[in-house]
Amino acid sequence: MPSLSLLHLTDTHLFGDASRHYDVVDTADHLRRALDHVAHLGFDLVVCSGDVSEDGTEASYERVRDTLLPWASERGARAIFAMGNHDRRESFRAILGDGQPGAETSQLLAGEAPDRPVASVATVNGWRTIVLDTSVPQAGYGELGSAQLEALAAELASPAEHGTIIVMHHPPVDAQTELLGALDLDAADAAVFRGLLRGSDVRVVLAGHYHLPIVETVAGVPVVVAPGVANLATAFGDASEESASDEYGGATVTVSDDRVRVVPFTRPVTGGEVFRMDADTVQRVIGVAGRP
Repeated sequence: MPSLSLLHLTDTHLFGDASRHYDVVDTADHLRRALDHVAHLGFDLVVCSGDVSEDGTEASYERVRDTLLPWASERGARAIFAMGNHDRRESFRAILGDGQPGAETSQLLAGEAPDRPVASVATVNGWRTIVLDTSVPQAGYGELGSAQLEALAAELASPAEHGTIIVMHHPPVDAQTELLGALDLDAADAAVFRGLLRGSDVRVVLAGHYHLPIVETVAGVPVVVAPGVANLATAFGDASEESASDEYGGATVTVSDDRVRVVPFTRPVTGGEVFRMDADTVQRVIGVAGRP
């Protein structure tokens, strides 16, 4: 079996203009720094697992497309993008299509509505890549829904030659903080998804949303949550609060034979605090963006 080398990025939060994330972070600069950090390495896939954009504008997707696609192409790699809770389906699809530009894909879900979930399947050189859409319009939490889960089950019923890589935004594993726990993947959907992994040909699941590195084995399959490009969340602080530092990160993932090797990286820009929410502020955010 040939090996597959991936650069896993997530939560780029790009704007269509010169705005800064939390009025602090130049996310386009963070993305360039992350790419420079691993520019000497070779990859087969460059993955951005959601929250590609912060403002959901077509201009923001054009910026990430014009940055990531040439960088990947120079290395003989193709780029893959998934929807996150900050992304907007119509503008995402207008610029990035079904999330796998340059590959011959099939939709995971039938339909032509412009606001339908961005979920697709491609098989290249014996490796199948499945992009799932966990976003819920105008919400921070995630869902897959019965239609997407049923379509995924049908797709996984036939194994690919070398195996399957799944890309999604909201991870099917627990969060570290109360805020992200309230904005996580629907528990019932996550349970069904984890059940579909058992006995399947899925080699690795790539996710984001939590802005910190986590690797957890689920039904024998590693779930890799990459650190955020936009900032690095505090992993071991008071779980009732939320904060992040001015750092960028990502992960390299190598899939070969019966092994999956994950090497996360984080690097400070200033290392200063990007934001801090006390417990009361966290509860207010949960009230606005969390589940009803």
